[in-house]
Amino acid sequence: MFHVTERLLLRPAWPEDADALMRGIADEGVVRNLARAPWPYLPRHAREFVMRGQDVRYPVFLITLPSTEGSKVIGCIGIDPCDSADAELGYWIARDHWGRGYASEAVRGALEVARLLGYRRIEAGHFTDNPASGRVLRKAGFLPTGKIVPRHSSGRGETAPCALYRLDLDAEARMPLQAA
Repeated sequence: MFHVTERLLLRPAWPEDADALMRGIADEGVVRNLARAPWPYLPRHAREFVMRGQDVRYPVFLITLPSTEGSKVIGCIGIDPCDSADAELGYWIARDHWGRGYASEAVRGALEVARLLGYRRIEAGHFTDNPASGRVLRKAGFLPTGKIVPRHSSGRGETAPCALYRLDLDAEARMPLQAA
């Protein structure tokens, strides 16, 4: 599955992406904000990631910048299974690309895919010491649930407080459009 946004191409990972993936994620400042990525992030982790199978109901996309030489990997975003909602959204952006709106744009793109897949309720979260991720989620329409729960971070090697958010895609679709 592929999805195009204004500036980004969201696409599956291919085996030849392992080195580019490694360059983006092998940064402790990135990995510490993720639940499942280990630290240190090693080349074998990147190879395993690009070789894993995909479930079409829960796509995982590399976030890429299209160019004439191919696409440049700048992050990853995925729609994952979740016990308390239809799906959970997770993402990361390589440090060199922080502060340019790519995370917000990728989240909007992934939510368009979630709608196409028929999902109605999406959850997401961020470690409380990463408030930038909370701003990305709020810009995309997620609302804080008011819950902060302990969540294990493989990158940190410990549990850290995680603020939870929820987005009701049905309610969002019913909201009237307003001028900016």
